[in-house]
Amino acid sequence: MAVQWLLVCHGLVTLLVLISFLCGQWPIFQGTPIQRIHYFITYGAYDYFLRFIGFVFGTKGTNAILSIEQFCCDRPNPILQVIYLAILWGTYYFIIKSSFSYIPGYYLGAVHRYTSLLAVGVGVLLFLLTSFSDPGTVTAENVSQYLSAYPYDNIIYSEKECSTCKIPKPARSKHCSICNRCVARFDHHCGWMNNCIGERNTRHFMAFLLWHFLICIYGSVALGFILAGQVKELKVVHILTVYYGIERNFRSLAPHVVQWLLGAYNTQILLMVFLAIVSLLLAGFFGYHANLCLTNTTTNETFKWQEYLSWQKKLNEAKASTEALKASISEMGSETKPAESKWKLLCRRSPLEDVEVVVKNNMYDRGFFHNLCEIIFPLSTRSSFVSQTKLKNS
Repeated sequence: MAVQWLLVCHGLVTLLVLISFLCGQWPIFQGTPIQRIHYFITYGAYDYFLRFIGFVFGTKGTNAILSIEQFCCDRPNPILQVIYLAILWGTYYFIIKSSFSYIPGYYLGAVHRYTSLLAVGVGVLLFLLTSFSDPGTVTAENVSQYLSAYPYDNIIYSEKECSTCKIPKPARSKHCSICNRCVARFDHHCGWMNNCIGERNTRHFMAFLLWHFLICIYGSVALGFILAGQVKELKVVHILTVYYGIERNFRSLAPHVVQWLLGAYNTQILLMVFLAIVSLLLAGFFGYHANLCLTNTTTNETFKWQEYLSWQKKLNEAKASTEALKASISEMGSETKPAESKWKLLCRRSPLEDVEVVVKNNMYDRGFFHNLCEIIFPLSTRSSFVSQTKLKNS
């Protein structure tokens, strides 16, 4: 019984840590223990660790840790790629060792031994394709393709030169400080892929997320069918009702069946819960990026728009304060000016209410179908094809 409770507590703690790490910054968790756990995981623990290293080993120890941090976080490295492969194949290995002996079973056929391997193989293929594909590197040779593909909106993108690459900077591009290159339609740098996600590999990245979400759902459901098959084959319900006198209804049977499963198949249950949690995380991440793709926006652009709107808000507040100050000075200087009607004062709009929402329409958002086609068939490749065709015809 102690083992079952230990497994339940382990699962709850794992779930709490995952929620705190991923959602601790949400406004709904402000001032709660989840926010404090998030701060400790993301900043506090590392800060205390650095202080401890500095206290024990001095400046040399701290510098060594900072050098490792720079290598891991600020330079291309395969660490997260190795971790991904270890998690994927490690999970699949435990599933083979613990569950393949029950296939074929009451609910699952022998084909699932091979379809599971095929599913994992396709996942690895998509991982390699995303990791080693060109995200859309902008160079002096191909910069004209990207300049013609994406016009400047003169709001968050204007005509200028990349200070590092010394070439014109196309709209929607960004110089990645980690990869040290300009990337067209830059979305973000993905440490798991050790690669940037840009114009030419967003489709591979989205396929990777969707496929891994489906793999996790498939694995979790398959393990559930294995457990259900064992309950059926071993006649657990029949034994509980006939020999132990438990009523034959869900409310009475469920706790006893779950207790039996936790004792006999704890590895399968842990794997099933792990895959279910990962599938939820992947679903959220895929949903977020799918929404960006369908509105023709990138992660980088969402931050740019937030910065622009924040700056615009401060500018309008400053203008409103200036106008209010001028109005008060003019009222003090003109004694003969008739008093304004109280009704007009009551109905007058505050200057801050005149702040206009700048981002009414994203000029790059051209509709669902066009946005989807742009992800599948990048604009720069199409513009390159059109220019080559024109040259041949001429």
